[in-house]
Amino acid sequence: MSELLKIDELSTIIKQQIEKNKDLLLEQQEIGTVIQIGDNVAQIYGLKSVKYGEIVDFGNDRYGLAFDLQEESVGVILLGAYSDIHEGDIVKKTNRVLEIGCGEGLIGRVVDPLARPLDNKGELKLEATRPLEALAPGVIDRQPVNEPLYTGLKAIDMLIPIGKGQRELIIGDRQTGKSSLVIDTILNQKGKDVICIYVSIGQKASYVSYVVEELEKYGAMDYTIVVSTTSTDAPSLLYIAPYAGCAMGEYFMYKGKHVLIIYDDLSKHAKAYREIALLLRRPPGREAYPGDVFYLHSRLLERASKLSDELGGGSLTALPIIETQLGDVSAYIPTNVISITDGQIYLDTNLFNRGFRPAIDVGLSVSRVGGAAQIKATKQVAGQLKLDLAMFRELEAFTKFASELDEATQKQIRRGQALMELLKQDLHQVMPIEEQILSIFVGTKGFLDDLSLNLIKEFEKEWIEYCKANKKHIIKEITDKKELSKESLAELEETAASFKQKFLLSRKEATGVTVSIS
Repeated sequence: MSELLKIDELSTIIKQQIEKNKDLLLEQQEIGTVIQIGDNVAQIYGLKSVKYGEIVDFGNDRYGLAFDLQEESVGVILLGAYSDIHEGDIVKKTNRVLEIGCGEGLIGRVVDPLARPLDNKGELKLEATRPLEALAPGVIDRQPVNEPLYTGLKAIDMLIPIGKGQRELIIGDRQTGKSSLVIDTILNQKGKDVICIYVSIGQKASYVSYVVEELEKYGAMDYTIVVSTTSTDAPSLLYIAPYAGCAMGEYFMYKGKHVLIIYDDLSKHAKAYREIALLLRRPPGREAYPGDVFYLHSRLLERASKLSDELGGGSLTALPIIETQLGDVSAYIPTNVISITDGQIYLDTNLFNRGFRPAIDVGLSVSRVGGAAQIKATKQVAGQLKLDLAMFRELEAFTKFASELDEATQKQIRRGQALMELLKQDLHQVMPIEEQILSIFVGTKGFLDDLSLNLIKEFEKEWIEYCKANKKHIIKEITDKKELSKESLAELEETAASFKQKFLLSRKEATGVTVSIS
């Protein structure tokens, strides 16, 4: 009987010891071992309860992201080029998902996707963090996109308007001015209480330096954050870069502010993801991209929105960039992103080579938000612009047979040529919406039809300066009331007619033009 009691006592003691050291035993179960390492990807054995997107600790400030959960092992992407990690090294769970530092301290800085400074301006003081991956706001939490976000470019603000909270794709071949277009858009936000985030994904380090220099030169870094990854960085950093920039933007959006974020570019982002997937031996699909590459960009771009007034009314406007090959918009990644976004701005190589800047093909470009993101004054002058350009595109092929065309067709071609010339804009020469409206007004009303094409830009410049000096009340009406009254429209037309006469007299230029495209 005494032996039996001793056995019971022993059993109780063992149970107490197990209960006491339960946490220690569980912790031991969460330690894994590196079984394979290479190309910034590691295979870990032993982390049974690790979650997707959880940070794992390799020790000595070396971390990775649990990315591929298999039955026997876990695929981890390394958050840095860690050459000192070897097979057999110990890995620990952290029970934390990757969070990005956010706050006002980021404004004016150049950082990497982990919010570490790259600009030698000292340490960052960040007051909050946000998860790298977050659910997009639901339908109830949003409101319709109806507030314009001006780019300062006539071809966009007049024809392909962008609204706060919209996702508008910038697409075209390399060296067609895609990045220049978004830099101009950032410059145009000066004084408009919009925070801009430029995310460089796998660009050349020299190009990122150029972008930062241009933004500093025009005073745009005062309201801009640059998230930089270069072509020499690990694929894991290229993969998380756009999500990190989005998390930084969401911090300001949920504080009721307006944010513009540029992803330059998502083609390189998809390639980095493909590289990671192939290294982790995920089954390749079309063009060797993994099957979930559509979800890669949809969950990113869905986070762009305009919040309801109850949530502060902030907005996050996304301008993703996609690079095409020889104008092929039917490739896998371009078609994916086109189907996710609210429209696209297509930059054409032929237009670029012919000297049109920005080289926007207004026929293939579209904004699905449309007139909802325009003020009434813009609609009053831009409606005729769309119609005139559409008719010009139909007739453009016949311009070489000018002498055989009837007078009405020749007149329409002259109008289209004048408008195309009017839509040209030099690099970084952004225009306020009031000046754009004054400029397009003289074009759609036919005051430029019989001018030589080489005089149009000169006429536009002097016309705007004249209105700023003598028609301040009309400019104020556009700014305050967002529309033009019938009286103001009639006054503008009368003023334009008399101004044109003075302009021609001062130049003593012939008024006839040929219909060949210069």
